[in-house]
Amino acid sequence: MASELELGRQVCFALYAASRAVTQLYRPVLDALGLTYPQYLVMLVLWEQGQTTVKALSTTLNLDSGTLSPLLKRLEAAGLVTRRRRADDERSVEVRLTDDGATLRERATTVPRKIAGATGMEAAELETLRRDLTRLTETVSAQRLTPDEP
Repeated sequence: MASELELGRQVCFALYAASRAVTQLYRPVLDALGLTYPQYLVMLVLWEQGQTTVKALSTTLNLDSGTLSPLLKRLEAAGLVTRRRRADDERSVEVRLTDDGATLRERATTVPRKIAGATGMEAAELETLRRDLTRLTETVSAQRLTPDEP
């Protein structure tokens, strides 16, 4: 008899295992660019937007400032981004690509194809998966569950 508490039946474990596997797949590809996976995500946002604030990055990537600040510090030390307080609002820090950060985009253009190819899935399957995971994230993020009373 199948139990609801079997590991193999848990969506959370399937998501966890898939996330770890995909992140591991990225490692050698991103190592060649000198980036970690979270740094790559930051760079994707900056390559798309050109500049943004730390707060907007935090919201877009769903990362708290305690995680994001050290990432940005390392990207700045690597010469890929700059951080500056906005003159009109000193509480807001603007993040911009340096020339080296913008140039790195060209080297990174093969990353999505390499990863997609390694999944063994067709483009349409990957798009469906991305859409379903985005919907799941939005739905779950809106939930506020409370513990059951004994």
